[in-house]
This record gives sequence, structure tokens and C-alpha cells, in this order.
Amino acid sequence: MNFKTWSAVAGVFIGCCSNVIFLELLIKYDPGSGNLITFSQFLIIAIEGFIFTSKFGTVKPVIGLRDYGILVLMFFCTNVCNNYAFNFNIPMPLHMVFRAGSLMANMLMGIAILKRRYVISKYLSVLLITVGIVMCTLVSATEVEDTSNPKLKSTTAESSEYSAIFWWTLGIIILTIALLISACMGIYQEFLYRKYGKRSREALYYTHLLPLPGFLLMGSNIWQHFVISVGSDPLKLLNINLYLPEQIVYLIFNMMTQYVCISSVYVLTAECTSLTVTLVLTLRKFVSLLISIVYFKNPFTLYHWIGTILVFTGTIIFTEAYPKTLWPLVTQQTDSKDHKKVKTK
Repeated sequence: MNFKTWSAVAGVFIGCCSNVIFLELLIKYDPGSGNLITFSQFLIIAIEGFIFTSKFGTVKPVIGLRDYGILVLMFFCTNVCNNYAFNFNIPMPLHMVFRAGSLMANMLMGIAILKRRYVISKYLSVLLITVGIVMCTLVSATEVEDTSNPKLKSTTAESSEYSAIFWWTLGIIILTIALLISACMGIYQEFLYRKYGKRSREALYYTHLLPLPGFLLMGSNIWQHFVISVGSDPLKLLNINLYLPEQIVYLIFNMMTQYVCISSVYVLTAECTSLTVTLVLTLRKFVSLLISIVYFKNPFTLYHWIGTILVFTGTIIFTEAYPKTLWPLVTQQTDSKDHKKVKTK
């Protein structure tokens, strides 16, 4: 791989993994800040796209805005659901493991909508992913703590316990809906790319720009949690006499790392095969999971580890990364042996 590819891989790991750290710092302080985080990420990427992709509105999109409408709606719903689920007792490790089941959701939607059929290894990988997610979900269900929005808490201990389970279950349902919508979005993207050609940078820009008016529906919620962030303890920056609210600093870094993460993924997509990109992103998710567990001391039992290993093993089998990445090494060794035999003869 060339320098540009290696720098993109580094950007994916540094940007995406550090993004998870700042995301969890925000969520631990204010579990209901999902809409604020989503809006902030959409805003910064839309601004970047307006400057560099549309050249301040002078470059017209190849894909029509009407065609973007359905894609934008699904993308908006997916991101809002994923971030809003934090408000319903969903711990970060379970959130990341659950979202790793996107391959399973894509296969189910491909079978249901496109009538696709897959080889045995694909079904095996989906089975591993499904078992892993179910195991992590069931184990987490026995460890649910009432960390939801204080307004949702009950006054008695018994009702509080039932309330915690109820809101946790609702969070799982929201994550499931997000997975299915994301799978449908992938199918629709395939349709658009077949019709107009691959316009990844353009799609990135418009899928973040067009949903911005939709956040007006959540304006009061976004403002409420922005005020909460502004009211956080001041944080001194770089040993200088500049103090900013701690959560605002974390939010800014979350936006910056999200930009590094997404832009690096798109560079990687342009430089490498989809197989390599999928493998890199899978490994990135696993590193993010380890960071969340170790750094934030999240509860993670042996059953969680087994479930996580099943999820990521299934993901690697699905992408067929293991045989395809080893095959060039095997062929190189075979060629070298044959070359030596020719020399001895």
C-alpha cells in the first residue's frame, strides 16, 4: 500500500476510535444528548461539503435532489435512532456490538427485497453474528441499571426496576429499527450508484446537508442539552488562561474526529477494494470496543467476550477476508518454491 492508503488507515483508527472516546464522555455526562451530537456532526460535515464538494454551491449534483430524498430520510432516521438509543439504558459496548450486526440486517433485506441467495459461508457468518448479538443482549439485560433520563424514573424501587427494563427494551427496539433502515438505505444506494455512477463524496455532502432542516423538529431538545453542556465544569485549555465548558470541548473534538473518521473512510474507499475497507472498519470497531471497556471500565463479562468474538469472527467470514488475504502469500510461497526447483534443475 502507498503512503496515501496508510495515512487513510491511520485516519480511520485515530479518527473513529478517538471519536468513540469523546462520544462516551458526552453520553456519560448527559445520556440525552444524542440529538445534539447528531446535529453537530451533520452540521460540520455539511459545511465542509459546501466548501469543498459543491464549491460554495457552484457545482450542481449529478444525482437529482428528488432521488436523494428517500436516501436522506433513511440516513437521517438511522443516525438519530442510533444516537437517541443512548437515552434508554444502552451501554456503549452493547451499542457498538449491536451495530456490528449490520451485515446480518443487509443479508435479511437482500433476501426479502432483492430475492438474493448466498453461499453457505455467508449464512454461517450471519448465524455467528446473530448468536453473538443475542448473547450480549441477554447478558446485558441482567445487568441493566437505571441510567435513563431522570424524568423517566419512577418513585418506588419496584417501579424503577420495571421502568429500567422497559426503557432498555425500547432502546434495543430502536437499535433494531436503525439496523433495518440502514440495510434498506444500502440497497437504495446500490440502485442510485448503478443509475448515476459512484458519487460517494456528493452523497456524503447531500445526506448531511438536506436533513439539517429536520433538526428543527428537535430544536427544543437540542437547545436544552446544549445548555446542559454549556453549564458543565470549565476546562483549562493547553495551560493557558482560556476556559471552556468541558462538554463543549468534548463536543468540538467529537465533531472534528467524526470528520477525520468519515473523510478517511472515503479516501480508503477510493484507494482500496471494498474487501480491504470492510476488514479495516471491522478491526476498527473491535479496537473501539476494547477502548470503551478498558478506558471507561464498562462491565464486560466472559459471555460478552464470547459474543463479541462471535460477532467479529462472523463479520470476517462474511467478507471472506481470511482466505483472500492469505491467498497472495500462499501463491508467492508456491512460486518461490517452483522457482527454486527450476534453478536446481
